[in-house]
Amino acid sequence: MNQTHYEFWPKHLPKTFVYPKTPLYELLETSARRYPESPAIIYYGRRITYSELWSESLRMAGALSGLGVAKGDRVGLYLQNSPHFVIGAFGGIRAGAVVVPLNPMLVAGEFKHLLSDCGAKVVVTTSDLYPRIADQCREAGVELIVGAYGDYLPDAPEMPVPEFMLQAPARMEGTRVWAEVLATADSAPEAASCPGDLCLLPYTAGSTGIPKGCMHTHATVTANALGSMTWTSLSSGAVCLSALPFFHVTGMIHSCLAPIAAGACSVQLTRWDRKAALTAIEQYKVSHWINITTMLIDLLATPDLEKHDIGSLRVVGGGGAPLPVAVGEKLKGATGLTFMEGYGLTETISQTHMNPPGRAKLGSIGIPVFGIDARVVDPVTLEVLPAGEQGEIVLDGPSVMKGYWGKPKDTEAAFLELEGRRFFRTGDIGFMDEEGYFFVSDRLKRMINAAGFKVWPAEVESILYRHPGVQEACVVSVPDAERVENVKAFIVLSRDAVGKVSPEEIIAWSRGQMSAYKYPRIVEIVEALPKTGTGKIAWRQLQEAERAKQA
Repeated sequence: MNQTHYEFWPKHLPKTFVYPKTPLYELLETSARRYPESPAIIYYGRRITYSELWSESLRMAGALSGLGVAKGDRVGLYLQNSPHFVIGAFGGIRAGAVVVPLNPMLVAGEFKHLLSDCGAKVVVTTSDLYPRIADQCREAGVELIVGAYGDYLPDAPEMPVPEFMLQAPARMEGTRVWAEVLATADSAPEAASCPGDLCLLPYTAGSTGIPKGCMHTHATVTANALGSMTWTSLSSGAVCLSALPFFHVTGMIHSCLAPIAAGACSVQLTRWDRKAALTAIEQYKVSHWINITTMLIDLLATPDLEKHDIGSLRVVGGGGAPLPVAVGEKLKGATGLTFMEGYGLTETISQTHMNPPGRAKLGSIGIPVFGIDARVVDPVTLEVLPAGEQGEIVLDGPSVMKGYWGKPKDTEAAFLELEGRRFFRTGDIGFMDEEGYFFVSDRLKRMINAAGFKVWPAEVESILYRHPGVQEACVVSVPDAERVENVKAFIVLSRDAVGKVSPEEIIAWSRGQMSAYKYPRIVEIVEALPKTGTGKIAWRQLQEAERAKQA
């Protein structure tokens, strides 16, 4: 295991971490006992204390048990961020179930596939999402519990509330109403979970094929929740802006579980809105905001940002997509803070790397965190490579999944053996520098072959963000008879550059900023880029559309 990075390890933190041998739900149970009257959640002004949150989670556990959910059964959460998600998750885990967070942007066919794959017995959703999945659940004989945002919205919201959340839900036949379910719930069953039991089954985004369920135990999830809490210095006095979607592992760990483990307060946004985010930061004195690049870019594009008081922020960081250095520099200019970039996967239930507080490197995903052994190997020979050489990043550590649900062959292919240990193959290409910091170049399957040269789209995008007129960029490949593949960039212009900056100007600028084989030969100006449910730019959608167009 490389230890070069220990020289830059946060001075106030131990290099090893001893994790409690307890079930995941004890994170909430313990905080409810320690801080019963403290707000666990602020939901558009409604304050839900730790005591209330734990009480409702126990009632949900009892309700699920009354519906026949037993240890090991799956409970699906088809929800946007709301108290329903937190209560549904902790209630399901306390009942002994395996909770399956499902992307609320899944269309009917996608939902049906995952429902069949995981074999959920109960699905929890809200009235706005219910029509999309009602038929699939009915056909599969799955019980539906349907909530409404009004269950927890205050009479006088303190933040802007999206219109769809204010609509009164109609009663839906054949479903169970959230409020009634909790009001009539049986007592929670006797706790019988062990650290090694499965408790969470998040699905990969499917960017490398059909989505796969990642089998996580109480132990793997607890490891990252407590690791996140410790690394980002979360305490009971912290206030977190919880805008990342909880169904995604980064949002679940950093915006939901880590704050609960610390006894901190989470200000929840059901849907990203920069006006609501700024209101939350100013009004509730938000100290911690873990986000995704597109959210940060949007917030920094706020007109007259300097007129807003965001001085309470102490930790701003995230992952999910490489942060362009130019964006990090803009954040530092506006707040004095260095973006704490990290890296993780669904297979590792979020972070495996984070930048050390106080010594972050812009453009780097940071150093391996507690217990993580990260190597760079040749993707063909699997030989471990020295510092500075690019290859595939592989990982071992306490948060690595046990395997893919129902897919033993995929599980076997996802791991390799090094020094008698089992390492997960990330599929990400990167390198480690001489100080032990890691850098991600791109996905192994996203590489562009431009006349025999390897081009990594994320690197080109990072350079394009330096252009003063570029707000967002996405780079894909297009077939070329002579060069094999060409580099194409989709560009969203900043407000001041619309109508003033042309594709030709960006191409000419790029030619002076990067090697001849890297710069985009084709630039298309677009009003917006497609996004995934987690806010990432959906590069695969653009890539496939481009290939279909060429075909």
